Amino acid sequence: MRDPGRRLGIADYPLAEKCPADVTTASGKTLDDLTLAAVEAGEVTLEDLRITPKALSDQAQVAVAAGRPTLARNFERAAELVDVPQDFLLEVYELLRPGRAKSKAQLLEAAATLRAGHGAERMAAFVEEAAEVYERRGLFGYRF
Repeated sequence: MRDPGRRLGIADYPLAEKCPADVTTASGKTLDDLTLAAVEAGEVTLEDLRITPKALSDQAQVAVAAGRPTLARNFERAAELVDVPQDFLLEVYELLRPGRAKSKAQLLEAAATLRAGHGAERMAAFVEEAAEVYERRGLFGYRF
């Protein structure tokens, strides 16, 4: 296991091969714990197969080291969304499609819920930025 204070770099990619002890499930299982025998025994659940915020944050570190800051920001936003309920994510996704939100207020309300209700600061800022752009471009309430 790597020193928790050390930032990941390009040499650590792919994480599952180069840093397997650092890749764990939300319940703390390691990659070695995820076997067919464990699945058959009921010791591995669907929750164990979901990506974790830590895994996405680790991928963001690798992306930064590789000179891919935009990809890193996407991983960081995704890390915030792992535990947000899917029905709410789909609502926000629908609002972000041009012409779906009726007003800037709808997007700002979604951003406030992301921030206050789910601690998703980066994603809230992304939705707020979209609200500004949509207002400037007149993309509210018009369906294609």
